[in-house]
Amino acid sequence: MFYWFMKYVAIGPIVKAIFRPWIVGRPNIPATGAAILASNHLSVSDSIFLPLMIDRPVTFLAKSDYFTGRGVKGWATRVFMKATGQLPIDRTGGKASEASLNTGLQVLGRGDLLGIYPEGTRSPDGRLYRGRTGIARMALEARVPVIPVAMVDTGAVMPIGRTIPRIGRVGMIIGEPLDFSRFQGMEGDRYILRSVTDEIMVALQRLGAQEYRDVYASTVKERPAELSR
Repeated sequence: MFYWFMKYVAIGPIVKAIFRPWIVGRPNIPATGAAILASNHLSVSDSIFLPLMIDRPVTFLAKSDYFTGRGVKGWATRVFMKATGQLPIDRTGGKASEASLNTGLQVLGRGDLLGIYPEGTRSPDGRLYRGRTGIARMALEARVPVIPVAMVDTGAVMPIGRTIPRIGRVGMIIGEPLDFSRFQGMEGDRYILRSVTDEIMVALQRLGAQEYRDVYASTVKERPAELSR
């Protein structure tokens, strides 16, 4: 109820009036049934605009830090995360990664839409980076299609480090669903997981025409000098 109130009464109409978001390929999202929406990640605002422009609720997996902040800012962040249908996950690796995977599978098991950013973090420079294989494992274990989504110009509206967005128009392109049923029962094969993940990233690159780098975005963030290469 809270999600629908924020989307259609509180946040949604205001955001649409200010940023005039556009969408291409909306019919590629199934009206019912579980599916993974795999999106590039240019800005924290991606998690606002994508759910706003489709007819079904989307659950995102977000780092748990967003839900534990203190003070007014911490409260506002928690409200925002809940309003956009996000669930807290621990991204420290190991058992935490397994728990995150199980959380995603529970969402898909309910027949819902699960939003994932395969790069694992926001792009530091607007390029598309190597995908992490958790998305492939979820897709194969849950036996659901993966729908590629290219967010456009959200990084210009709200780049990393900016707390107040610039006024500008943003968009999204929804690609055709990717079917990986040919790999059913092979979710334990790391080579298959890498192949599936790479296929998803190729689809994202074609949709958004971003420059692609075959390294992890988190690695580049740790080495700022690489941003200029």
